[in-house]
Amino acid sequence: MPIPLEEPHVTITGREAVGLTAPTAVVATGVTKVYGEGAAAVHALRGVDVTFATGAFTAIMGPSGSGKSTLMHCLAGLDTVTDGQVRVGDVEITGLDDKRLTMLRRERVGFVFQAFNLLPTLTAEQNIRLPLDIAGRQADQELFDVVIRTLGLGDRLKHRPGQLSGGQQQRVAVARALISKPQVIFADEPTGNLDSRSGAEVLSFLRGSVRELHQTIVMVTHDPVAASYADRVVFLRDGLLVSELTGPTPQTVLDTLMRLEG
Repeated sequence: MPIPLEEPHVTITGREAVGLTAPTAVVATGVTKVYGEGAAAVHALRGVDVTFATGAFTAIMGPSGSGKSTLMHCLAGLDTVTDGQVRVGDVEITGLDDKRLTMLRRERVGFVFQAFNLLPTLTAEQNIRLPLDIAGRQADQELFDVVIRTLGLGDRLKHRPGQLSGGQQQRVAVARALISKPQVIFADEPTGNLDSRSGAEVLSFLRGSVRELHQTIVMVTHDPVAASYADRVVFLRDGLLVSELTGPTPQTVLDTLMRLEG
């Protein structure tokens, strides 16, 4: 069944609101990140404790320099922590060596980036299947068909990235992230390079993947409208977790940001 394009401003109640009674997909405990040493040290994160529920869409926001991208990179195993712990599912990733960390990212984590990160010489279908090909795994054909149909990519599979619009390229990137059935998808400013219409479509697809495919998504964004598609928004300031919202709207997100920047 295709994932419906939903209106974003719906207050979610019960288990879906924050997923407090749901299993946890990612947990950060006392996460600290310091760049540099001595007088030149920059404390990007200062003991962050935060939990992300399975089957929920969570946005991370904050003023420029608040540490939101650093937090996501630490949660996803793209950067190391100075202190504290990060767990993805039942695995503590802060103690993994590079080989095991690479395997975990390949098998349990999906990524959607602002810059799409598609290989220009491969077709859309080849880009979508690439992570599975690297891992030596076969795609679940039923899931593949559902994802392609849902994202409206059926007539674009043989096209290379240069033949696709920005929105279509990002939908290919979303399909690539979904097709390996990861425990969690991390999205870093996924609509940053898109116009408002294409951005709304991609956000609707991400939201729909949570509702219909029970996917877990953690998204960094600076855009209150983008954040309003999430079930929950957590806010950082100066490397600290300082606030959160459930059932966000663009206005409540904007009001919170203005208070943090005031």
